[in-house]
Amino acid sequence: MRADAKKNYDHILEVARGVITEHGSDASMRDIARRADVGLATLLRHFPTRETLFEALLCTNLDALTRTSAEFETSNSPGEALVSWVRDWVAFAQSYKGVVGMMAAAHTNPDSALYASCAAVHSASARLLARAQATGAAREDMNGDDLFALMTALGWAVDQPSFAPRADHLVRLITSAVLTQPR
Repeated sequence: MRADAKKNYDHILEVARGVITEHGSDASMRDIARRADVGLATLLRHFPTRETLFEALLCTNLDALTRTSAEFETSNSPGEALVSWVRDWVAFAQSYKGVVGMMAAAHTNPDSALYASCAAVHSASARLLARAQATGAAREDMNGDDLFALMTALGWAVDQPSFAPRADHLVRLITSAVLTQPR
């Protein structure tokens, strides 16, 4: 990418992050272009869909999140690792209003720009769950799909203003339903 195109790309992402923080995942692409002081065509050349824009915005955050899962996989307590993972996921979900719905929709759509990121989160969740199950710390009657669904539901719930203040409590409730040993 040419230096000026890269500068434009980075500027658009910076502006988009602010607009999406303010308005959530339904932020207008036209508004993002206007605030970035570029034409809509320029925005769409870099990010042809809302999903490609979100993938670019979320890539760094999701990569960091999945890197932490690798650290959790080597932690001494598989149950605590799973709880920490869910807690980190919720913190991520709260950082971008509306992103959980987009990720839930992209989860089974290989054509989605968010599919690879969703697959990485799903895979990390499944590995952490399997590790906890192998030690008897987590229920045996669930799989990675179940955990991803619970995490998505939890992410959606804490995205709602009425539930956001109860995020920690909701994480404890959900994880206590997954774990076999009381914390």
